[in-house]
Amino acid sequence: MSLPAKVVLATGNAGKVKEFASLFAPLNIEVVPQSEFNVSSVPETGTTFVENAIIKARHAAKETGLPAIADDSGLVVDALNGAPGIYSARYAGEEASDSDNIERLLAELGDDNSARAAHFQCVLVMMRHGDDPIPFISEGQWHGSITRKQHGQGGFGYDPVFYVDEFKCTAAELDKAQKNAVSHRGKAMQQLLNQLQGL
Repeated sequence: MSLPAKVVLATGNAGKVKEFASLFAPLNIEVVPQSEFNVSSVPETGTTFVENAIIKARHAAKETGLPAIADDSGLVVDALNGAPGIYSARYAGEEASDSDNIERLLAELGDDNSARAAHFQCVLVMMRHGDDPIPFISEGQWHGSITRKQHGQGGFGYDPVFYVDEFKCTAAELDKAQKNAVSHRGKAMQQLLNQLQGL
């Protein structure tokens, strides 16, 4: 199979579009957000990151007629049986803000020092077309632990309470280049890129 000239990214997040665009530039693949095609929203009814990424990628590919990439990611906390997991963005409710979600997470963990291990999980799915039976699937993990208080102004989501041992700070205190080099999404993107370059 030859590489597509253009792929749709099943997100409206401008930061993600930028990240993918720079990563795919060397392959001469143009990355466009699904908002340019007025793609309708699709219910994420899966019970795993993989299922939800497949739902979003298939939907975007069917509505645009182009290859599509979707990402599903979240925070997995060992002591909470994997929560917030696929519900990371709406852990404190459908309209929850990042700080609402963080407050609920810290409340759930309480003061237990021994149970703060966590990792970010990212799954990327690329569908060549809406009925693609063998999509490309890549994933990345980023291990750390949950702090008791928020630190740092960068990043988004749970970054201010996600402590990264190798840098001795939270994800929100890393600069963008550092974060992209070690993050779950950075690893998953690199894996997907390697798959595409092998075509």
